[in-house]
Amino acid sequence: MVTIVAALQHRAAGLAARPARAFGGRLVRGTSSGATRPSRVARTAKKRGGSEEAGAESIYSGTVSLPKTSFDQRANAVVREPELQAFWKDARVYERLRDTNPGEPFTLHDGPPYANGDLHCGHALNKVLKDFINRFQMMQGRRVRFVPGWDCHGLPIELKVLQGIKSTTERRALTPLALRERAGAFALEAVDRQRAQFQRFGVWADWEAPYLTLDPAYEAAQLGVFGAMALNGHIYRGKKPVHWSPSTRTALAEAELEYPEGHTSRSIYVAMDVVVPSATLASLLAGAPASLAIWTTTPWTIPANLAIAINEKIEYALVRTPDGRALVVAKELVGALGATLGRAAAAGAASAPPVPLEHLGSLSGAELAGSRYRHPLVERDSPVVAGGEYITTESGTGLVHTAPGHGRDDYLTGMKYGLPLLSPVDDGGLFTAEAGPRLEGKSVLSDGNAEVIAMLAEAGALLAEESYAHKYPYDWRSKKPTIFRATEQWFASVDGFRDGALAAIGDVQWLPPSGKNRITAMTEGRSDWCISRQRAWGVPIPVFYKKGTGEALLTPETVEHVRALVAARGSNVWWEASVAELLPEGLRGLADEYEIGTDTMDVWFDSGSSWSAVADARQGLRYPADLYLEGSDQHRGWFQSSLLTSVAARGGAPYKTVLTHGFVLDEKGLKMSKSLGNVVDPMLVIGGGKDLKKEPPYGADVLRLWVSTVDYSSDVSIGPNILKQVFESYRKLRNTLRYLVGNLHDYSPQAHAVLLDELPQIDRWMLAQLDGVKAEVHDAYSTYQFYRAAQALMRFAVSDLSNFYLDIAKDRLYISAPNDPRRRACQTVLSALSEEMARAVAPLLPHLAEDVWQNLPYKSELSAESVFLSGWSAGAVDAAAAALAAERYSGWAAVREVRDDVNKALELARTQKLIGASLDAAVFIHAPNATLAQILGALPTDGVNDLRYVMLASTVELCAGADDVVAKSACVVTQRESATGCTVGVAPAGGTKCERCWNYCDSVGKDAAHPAICHRCVAAVNELGMKAPVAAGTPGAV
Repeated sequence: MVTIVAALQHRAAGLAARPARAFGGRLVRGTSSGATRPSRVARTAKKRGGSEEAGAESIYSGTVSLPKTSFDQRANAVVREPELQAFWKDARVYERLRDTNPGEPFTLHDGPPYANGDLHCGHALNKVLKDFINRFQMMQGRRVRFVPGWDCHGLPIELKVLQGIKSTTERRALTPLALRERAGAFALEAVDRQRAQFQRFGVWADWEAPYLTLDPAYEAAQLGVFGAMALNGHIYRGKKPVHWSPSTRTALAEAELEYPEGHTSRSIYVAMDVVVPSATLASLLAGAPASLAIWTTTPWTIPANLAIAINEKIEYALVRTPDGRALVVAKELVGALGATLGRAAAAGAASAPPVPLEHLGSLSGAELAGSRYRHPLVERDSPVVAGGEYITTESGTGLVHTAPGHGRDDYLTGMKYGLPLLSPVDDGGLFTAEAGPRLEGKSVLSDGNAEVIAMLAEAGALLAEESYAHKYPYDWRSKKPTIFRATEQWFASVDGFRDGALAAIGDVQWLPPSGKNRITAMTEGRSDWCISRQRAWGVPIPVFYKKGTGEALLTPETVEHVRALVAARGSNVWWEASVAELLPEGLRGLADEYEIGTDTMDVWFDSGSSWSAVADARQGLRYPADLYLEGSDQHRGWFQSSLLTSVAARGGAPYKTVLTHGFVLDEKGLKMSKSLGNVVDPMLVIGGGKDLKKEPPYGADVLRLWVSTVDYSSDVSIGPNILKQVFESYRKLRNTLRYLVGNLHDYSPQAHAVLLDELPQIDRWMLAQLDGVKAEVHDAYSTYQFYRAAQALMRFAVSDLSNFYLDIAKDRLYISAPNDPRRRACQTVLSALSEEMARAVAPLLPHLAEDVWQNLPYKSELSAESVFLSGWSAGAVDAAAAALAAERYSGWAAVREVRDDVNKALELARTQKLIGASLDAAVFIHAPNATLAQILGALPTDGVNDLRYVMLASTVELCAGADDVVAKSACVVTQRESATGCTVGVAPAGGTKCERCWNYCDSVGKDAAHPAICHRCVAAVNELGMKAPVAAGTPGAV
């Protein structure tokens, strides 16, 4: 890519030969002759030499070239942004870039939000970040097709449909097919609503052709993934404990769980009497009785206890309580158990003394194994078995109550020792008859749990009970506690492809790098994936069961036949068609022997198959995708489900790079919730609320600017005060851009562009600065560090442009004759600044960038009708060019530092009432540093780079010594007081004040025709053809 400087050289030389195009002014409002309301920079036109005498407007006011533009000072985003979006749509800007860009395809695969409710700020953060990336890649010439997606199946939608049916009778009569039809309509309505909101954010995408997980083609692709995994031996049916939600009566995956703060369980310590001690324990007991002390936070699982697990490496102690009871407990936890028993004896008093426990002997875990004990509530003896490293001395007793039907570690230990799967709990979380008549029908999470504790107390087995605060899994949809429960389910055997998944993780770039550690740990430690759900709204698991035996029929042929039917008719066909239709032709004769399964797939399997249904299937996309970008919680969600399905079915990861962002919090760092009243609605940020003073309509670009300024790698905050600050930054940037455009009202690149070599030094320096900031912004975009890009652009606009270059340029722009070379040179630079700033800011603030582009006075001379069609004309400069620019123009950094000291001296003179405006001053400078003195002295005196124009004073004199400065000045900033070590003095300027430019000059009064203005201004007004003012007292005088 060429640099801005090189591009300017080429442009100035070649524009004259370019045929002018008709000006498509659809978006340009107002007229180009309308004067602007001065911005902070523009207002200096009135302030430059002090305010004019009241009521005495100069006859030369009309000869000053003030900014004029149709580019509004106020964004009026509620009206203007939709106009610009309509322009993009009508001109098919996105589609043209998507289809005709010359570069390689770039695929950012969209993670599907759930089709339920309105969008929140988390959605805004996510989709706007994606839009930053896509727009930048498009401007780099890449072919970007962004296909937005929605997750349309699952329990939340099903529950919403059921909640909308008020009649209990109607709800019970609802067939699965009728429920599915209502759920589909609900999802599509939510998609339409969310799509309109995403579009209002200014996000470009294939909005008319999104992917929906309820589309037949998508469902068929998902079944294809399922079939490939089954063919590879990774799908099986088994009975094992899974996360189960009694509130929604379905199995859940780990990604469907939440762990809210504040959960408290009733934990209990229970004594289980030893009936057959091991040899070592028997020698310690010498015939006396003893009990094994266990601890659990789920008392309701005690009826399903089938073993007690110990760690063979832990040392255990036999202790005696004051009432003579012998207990076995981990030696390291004897003190903790005594303290617990003390609190229990004192009715929970925190300061209760511990119960003394007499030490009777010790034995290792290996020596304890093999003992047997009696269940306190059931006539059942069970073994003490060696568990694993999950048994520690961090809490409890070191002896773990083991119920294989209600826990993962319990299940694995039970499998090791051939224990049965006992789970006397039904789908609703109620005890079954297997738990006994006293517990049957009671909820394991409420009255059943309490009843177990009461029964243990009655049996004399309850040692202590106390509340225990800890993290506990909740159903993310119903927000209610879950349980572990053994049921028949379909699983993806992660063990079968875990090594492949871990290897694939290593091939992916993770941003931030910590993401690799997170997903690696989650993949290493996860159990087999339960993919079946006991709900109606989802993609069916295409399995048939033999009547009477329940034997499953699942073959490549049956899966492929169902997949083809779903592709043609949608997944409703599973409920609409007969078994004979659903079976392949070769098996239809067995239709009467089989019935269909009613389980549907986990929604994470739905979205986790999108790489196949979308990235690998749609034209213009590619698999693996270049980038996945979602919240950091998706390491255990979509990132992981996509990885597992892709590795299991295809052998590799579905993405090359994974980028994550944090969550959106309020201004105090709190999670947003309706109950706290701290929810920020992104649509209210854009369109405003009922009270526009409290909730002003900031527009989409301000929301986007907020996204660009935060470090999204961690959690980010938003709120009214933050938005006000962001809007202030937006206002400054907009006004600076408006000032650039406003001063181009009479400029034509074809007619007026000045060659690079003919530009004054400060102009070449500014172009080098522009080239540098574009390189910095390019690097920031390329590395997804959007806050760096925003900071660089704001710093450049405020510090380099508004506070320095444009402040100096106003003399040339306002006072010079229109065709004065020094003015045209400045306009040449302003033209480059306007166009390149619009390009640089376009990915972040597309509406502002397009507004600038559409309001360029010479738009008809541009080859691109949209800023986005113009491309990224000035990318990163090569190292040699950057080094050359830094060497040639490094002196300007020193000049700016001296200017700060001069401003300090001018302010001191104002406070002493020596001057009003800076042009009332004569400035004297002594630079003791030889290099700095040489830099200041070498500035050309060409009417542009002169020190007096740079310092905005009528005269500037470089003095040989500090004493010289003191002698000539009325007030002084000493060497010690200045930042540069210079001595700077100020005195009232000599000469007479020019009525037109307000500089003090000895030439004022020298021209008979224009005695009130200086020689510069005389030349300017003569060029304008202004006649000499009529002398006072003569006919026609005013």
